[in-house]
Amino acid sequence: MSIKEKKIVIEKDAKVFFHNQVDYCIGTGRMGLALTQEYQRQLKLVQDKIGFQHIRGHGLFCDDMAVYQEYEEDGVKKAEYNFTYLDRVMDSYKSLGLRPFLELGFMPKKMAKGTQTIFYWEGNTTPPKDYDAWCQMVQALFIHLIERYGREEVLLWPVEVWNEPNLCGFWENADMQEYFRLFHRTFEAVKEIDERFRVGGPAVCGGTDEIWIRSFLEYCNEHKLSIDFVTRHHYTIEQPDEEGHYAYSRLMRPEDGFANLKTTRDIIDSFPRYRNLPIHITEFNTSYTPRGVIHDTNLNAACIALQLSRLGEVNESYSYWTFGDVFEEQGVPFTPFYGGFGLVAAGGIPKPTFWTFEFFKRLKDSMGQCVYKDDNAVLLKKADGNYLGVVWNMVFPKKGEADGNNILKLSISFPVCDTEYCFMTRTVDEETCNPLKVWHDFGEPPYLKEEQTALLKEAAKPCLHTERIRAQEENVEVTLQIGKNAVIYFEVNAGGITSDRGYDYERVMEGI
Repeated sequence: MSIKEKKIVIEKDAKVFFHNQVDYCIGTGRMGLALTQEYQRQLKLVQDKIGFQHIRGHGLFCDDMAVYQEYEEDGVKKAEYNFTYLDRVMDSYKSLGLRPFLELGFMPKKMAKGTQTIFYWEGNTTPPKDYDAWCQMVQALFIHLIERYGREEVLLWPVEVWNEPNLCGFWENADMQEYFRLFHRTFEAVKEIDERFRVGGPAVCGGTDEIWIRSFLEYCNEHKLSIDFVTRHHYTIEQPDEEGHYAYSRLMRPEDGFANLKTTRDIIDSFPRYRNLPIHITEFNTSYTPRGVIHDTNLNAACIALQLSRLGEVNESYSYWTFGDVFEEQGVPFTPFYGGFGLVAAGGIPKPTFWTFEFFKRLKDSMGQCVYKDDNAVLLKKADGNYLGVVWNMVFPKKGEADGNNILKLSISFPVCDTEYCFMTRTVDEETCNPLKVWHDFGEPPYLKEEQTALLKEAAKPCLHTERIRAQEENVEVTLQIGKNAVIYFEVNAGGITSDRGYDYERVMEGI
């Protein structure tokens, strides 16, 4: 085991840019899954502990939501709309303090031009056979939402047209010009209801993202479309290896991913009409497959900590894909830990990455000023002079090689505001908060018993540690031993001990 040592000294008036939008949006499986009990339980846990502002997922117009209906009258085929299930889903989101980030798709089968579908649940991914019918349905949707939830409320819901049209599976033949037609007609239909709606796209994933984003903006510029934002996705693995029900992935170099995101910013800013237009990353994670075993690991938690520390550099927001493991793109999962995208596994068991989000949300809620940021730490100073931060030690895996620096010994020196402090840490690492290991030690049962679920929840909690420390001259110093793929939240809070009359802690502990 090797140890790498690092020392950080915080200057008195330090200020560092850190755009923390950890809670802006969270992803979900298709909308119809929100009608299930386990989905709602997992979402409530996420909202109670983290609390996101928006939620985005697929399938708003898929047949299981039953929005688009047809009937025949006097030999003429007519359309009608059913918002019963939509209202149930939207009401459940509202009750949990969530606003939708509306993704308009996929195509109702009766409206679809073709028969191509994607996923176990057969979302149709072809254009409409009648664009007027599509636009009428879109407008009916927004008229209904305004009537039910109020115009000023619904105007706060961002609108994205389709999902990953640069992939043949998500959009027939990845037909760029056909997507531009869909976007153009949809954009105008929504703006006709109220021009204040914020509408964007093209929601592309990596690979051809640069070509698509530039071409999309060229089209919008040529047709004088005043789009409100650009959307794209961000995943950070190489091509995975498939084995049975699972996908094994190797992480790409983080800098390559951040460079790719910067390219999107540069492309947008090259158009005078769209310079400084917000970018919303409406999906991000490590692996892009719902069977990516990395998602359940502490490595994922540490990798996402690095992502959260930097995604705000050129992007307005970034939405983790997804909040929970009620997810069926490649069928109903066989086990509670199947490599699902979610922050929460079956039975309401938080994965290590859940706590990465909870820790960064604590940073945001503190209203502190960032005083230091690098690829292992984000440190903030609160208005009262106390400090807090998140630190991590992602050990980049290299096949066939030793782990390298298993432990990062990080010493941080802060300017003092008092003489005594409480130093508190919450640690998530492979030894103290690793439900995947406990499940493995149980024998990897595919169906958990009640007592096993309870034990896994116990194993999924961060380890809390506190100690009293004193300032030395003009600084107070803390040292953190950050293990392999650990993520640690800490606070350094000033204040002496105010014991009750007659109470002596040392005597209590000595047992005299």
